[in-house]
Amino acid sequence: MIKKQFLKSKPVCKATFTLPVEAAPAAKTVEVVGDFNDWNTEQAITMKKQKDVFKAVVELESGKEYQFRYLIDGQAWENDWEADAYVSTPYGVDNSVVSALN
Repeated sequence: MIKKQFLKSKPVCKATFTLPVEAAPAAKTVEVVGDFNDWNTEQAITMKKQKDVFKAVVELESGKEYQFRYLIDGQAWENDWEADAYVSTPYGVDNSVVSALN
């Protein structure tokens, strides 16, 4: 699930990404990678493990849509199955989409 908060003071959407622990029960690390960090795994946003979810807040420029996926332990990719949309890729997988359209 992605919770969004649009700021009135600047064109920013604070998106809170959450992945249930049950989606990656053995994961040591879960990161968010996508258009907002040029799909660069070196600049991935590490999610904090809480009791039953991994969570991260990302500031996105409002007025755009962003493709993303979760990277588990630096090896396995997972989609957010409650994303705003999905886009097919040339690699035979779908990317999750978060909309920062206000």
